[in-house]
Amino acid sequence: MRKQKERHFPKAAVQLFRSLGQPARLEILLAIGAGEACVCHLEAALGQRQAYISQQLMALRHAGLVSARREGRNIFYRLAKPEILGFIQEAGLMADIPVAEVNFSITTSPLAKCCRSISSLEQEAVNAAKVD
Repeated sequence: MRKQKERHFPKAAVQLFRSLGQPARLEILLAIGAGEACVCHLEAALGQRQAYISQQLMALRHAGLVSARREGRNIFYRLAKPEILGFIQEAGLMADIPVAEVNFSITTSPLAKCCRSISSLEQEAVNAAKVD
């Protein structure tokens, strides 16, 4: 008997769908949007507990949908695959959700910085200007 060639596409697609199977994960991806956010930003934006958001971020990282960078004590998350936003928009259209509602959910501006004060951000800008 011939061994049937294993088909990777269906399994990979199912893994992607599973990783998006929690509403909180979609909310996190939409909240991060085109920018980046730390857990405290996501807590403020989504009204969820830090532990829950961290669990969901771990699943999204494992799926390769978000990446992280450390800055001091904070870890900032961004979309590893920004095209996922288009995928989510298409899923919204297929679910008969108005485009405006899906687009409204996508964050395009930075979330309020709650782990760094505005004064430290301003100081960094002043220091950067001095170097130039």
